Amino acid sequence: MKIICIGRNYAKHIEELATEKPTEPVVFLKPNSAILPKKTPFFIPSWSNKIHYEVEVLVKINRVGKYIEVKFAHKYYDEIGLGIDFTDRELQNKLKEKGLPWEKAKAFDGSAVIGNFYDKSKFDLNNLSFQLHKNDKIVQDGNTKNMLWKIEELIAYTSQYFTLKKGDIIFTGTPAGVGSVKENDVLIGLIEDKKCFNVKVK
Repeated sequence: MKIICIGRNYAKHIEELATEKPTEPVVFLKPNSAILPKKTPFFIPSWSNKIHYEVEVLVKINRVGKYIEVKFAHKYYDEIGLGIDFTDRELQNKLKEKGLPWEKAKAFDGSAVIGNFYDKSKFDLNNLSFQLHKNDKIVQDGNTKNMLWKIEELIAYTSQYFTLKKGDIIFTGTPAGVGSVKENDVLIGLIEDKKCFNVKVK
């Protein structure tokens, strides 16, 4: 399986990072070695000084697809979830300044938290609220209505470049409110009233 990630999909997040609003989705990949095992703490890498959390709605692909049209994209997933795209912000900024790829800052081991998945039919996917709590305080409060590109548009777009396969996961972008983690932080993610993950930082 592969992890396809979308960057800059919420306008306020673009503003908070002072980056340029894209004219098409920003896409990058994480290897499956980036997945943080269930019930495992996230260990801050020894080489990093600034790891940021980025909570994101996840989509799990349920069949093989290539060159998918937007109007058919809803058939390619049955479940949604929530996860974290951990990012070494300082390293990412250095790489961006040099025009280099982001993988070292985005795709390191343990950088992808994948929480519980739920039946998509239980939700309004175009008005889906989700939150990240850090130490019992809400730090990110998002809603899919604010996406620049909706889920079906992302499935169609990414399928032009990558054959989507059963089990692939799409990270759909993060809202505003990203910030640093430190040792002993506890991160809890919720889609509406459903708890998706609970991660302790070490």
